Amino acid sequence: MSSSVSRKRIRKDPATRRAEIVDAAAAIALTEGLECITLRRIGEELDVRPGLISHYFPSADDLVAEAFGSAATGELDSLIPPERPEGTPTEHLARFLARTVGDAYDAMSRLWINARHLSRYRPVLRDRVDEQEAAWRGRLGDVIRDGVAAGEFRTDDVPVAAVQILVVLDGLGAHANSGVSKRRPEVSGMAVATAERALGLPAGALVHRAEDAAAPATDTGPASRTAP
Repeated sequence: MSSSVSRKRIRKDPATRRAEIVDAAAAIALTEGLECITLRRIGEELDVRPGLISHYFPSADDLVAEAFGSAATGELDSLIPPERPEGTPTEHLARFLARTVGDAYDAMSRLWINARHLSRYRPVLRDRVDEQEAAWRGRLGDVIRDGVAAGEFRTDDVPVAAVQILVVLDGLGAHANSGVSKRRPEVSGMAVATAERALGLPAGALVHRAEDAAAPATDTGPASRTAP
């Protein structure tokens, strides 16, 4: 006599299922590129029918944009948390700059390059890229404003100072696809030097503050974050 046991499918609540779909798409975006995100591919990754994916994301373009937005927001939150820990604005800025190096940052830079290229043809993604760029400018601008208010930074134009710093980071990130694993210190330190000049800090001020802040950011994984 034989018996069979059928697997009971677990029904997940909509919020959990949607987050699961976005996380799977973001992981593929980081490792393979946004072009590899399709409803069928995500269904295979999660062992569900593509129809379930389309229930949450009727268009693959919607899922691509959401995957990019999720990865980019995770990066921003890890580098400049919305609720910053204790410390001075100078320390927060130094910590941010110290963490904009390494494999995780390069992986996100490649994703930004990918997203900006595809956004030329995908309006939904283009809007999401614009939103993320604005979020970067706003978050870094908040740190700078706090520093000006505390008397630590000197600038007459906070938005311009933020863009100056981010433009240099974007320029460095644009080489993430070049295969160059190491850069000369004079090159890798360009963003720090730019921040010090833009904010009226003495040379080396941010480097010294960053010495104890260079611990890796979370693995949520940052080219352009700056379009003015």
